[in-house]
Amino acid sequence: MSTLKQHWFLSEVPGKPMGRYAHIVTIRATDSYPLFQTDGELNTARVSAGVRNKELLTRITIFKRKQSTPERLVGRELLRRYGLISSEPAGDQKRDVDANGLLICDYNVKFCTQCPDCIAYGFAIGDSGSEKSKVITDTAYSLTSYEHSHEAFTLNAPYEDGTMTRYGEVTSRINEQDHVTPQVIFPSVVTARDLTYNLFLYVVNNVMRTKRYGAQTTRTGRMQNHIVAIALTDGEIFSNLLFTQRLYDALKEQIQPPDPLDPHLVVSEAQKLVPELLKQDGVNVDQLLVGDELTAFLNQVSNEDTKALLERAFADSRAYHQAWIAKAGKRK
Repeated sequence: MSTLKQHWFLSEVPGKPMGRYAHIVTIRATDSYPLFQTDGELNTARVSAGVRNKELLTRITIFKRKQSTPERLVGRELLRRYGLISSEPAGDQKRDVDANGLLICDYNVKFCTQCPDCIAYGFAIGDSGSEKSKVITDTAYSLTSYEHSHEAFTLNAPYEDGTMTRYGEVTSRINEQDHVTPQVIFPSVVTARDLTYNLFLYVVNNVMRTKRYGAQTTRTGRMQNHIVAIALTDGEIFSNLLFTQRLYDALKEQIQPPDPLDPHLVVSEAQKLVPELLKQDGVNVDQLLVGDELTAFLNQVSNEDTKALLERAFADSRAYHQAWIAKAGKRK
C-alpha cells in the first residue's frame, strides 16, 4: 500500500488550476564533471551566501530547462521502450500515427498532445496551440562557491593515430572548458501542479531515473538525485535559492574548501530543515513524506511494473486530451 495519500490527488487533470501542489524536494549531487553553460561559460550568479551569513558568493547555476529537459527525455525514452509512442520521426507529412497505430510524438517537431510527457511537461506548436507545463522547476544554485566548484579542462580532438599533427601541421582543435567538479550540491524543488496520482508517479519516476544533466550528456554530466521529501500543499513552497542559503547556514562549519561536501551529510541536514521551511511558508501541508515512509514510497515506485505505471499515466493524459485539447480543436 502506498505511503503517499492517493486520494489527495485529483481523479483527472483539470482544465483550470485547482491548487494541488505536490513538491519533490531534491538534493542534486554531481558524480562527474558536467557542463552547465551558455555561450561557452558556466552559468553563475552573485548572491548572498546564506540568510544569516550575508557575505556575497558567486554560485554556479543550473537553469530551469537544463533540469527538466533531461528528465522529460528519460520519460519519453520509456514511453518508446514500452511501445506507448512511436519511435518514428514525424517526417515531412507530419503523420499522427505510424504503421502500427502508435502515436508519433516527435520532440520539438510534432508533439502528439496526448502522452504523459505532453500533458505533464507541456508543449508548444506555434499557432496550432500549446499546453502549459504542470511540472515547475526553477534555477538551482550550487551550495558551494564557483571558485571551489569548477575546474577548467583543456580538450583536444586528436587524429586516429592519437597525435595532434597531420602532414606536419598541428591541428587547432584544442579548446578549454569549465566543468563542474564532482560532489557539488544543487538543492532543487520540482513542483507538480494539478496532476493525477499516476501522472505524479510518472514525474517522480523520471526524476529518480535521470542520471545525466548538462551538455555532452553521452560523455559527461553524471548527477545523482537524492529525494529528501515529498510535500503535498495548497501552494508553492520555498525557492531553490532560499533552500540553498539555509543549508549553507546550517552547514557553514562543515564547508571546508577545497574539500567537497559529503552528499549524505547534506541530505541529512535537508531532511531536518524542510519541515521548518514549510512552516515559514505559510502554506497548508496536507502531507509531508520523509524518512522511512518516503523510502518505502520510493522503493514502491522503483519496484513497480514500469509498463503498467506508464499505461496508467497514459490513460490519464489521454483523458485530459479528449476533455480539453481535442474539444478545443473542434471548436476552432
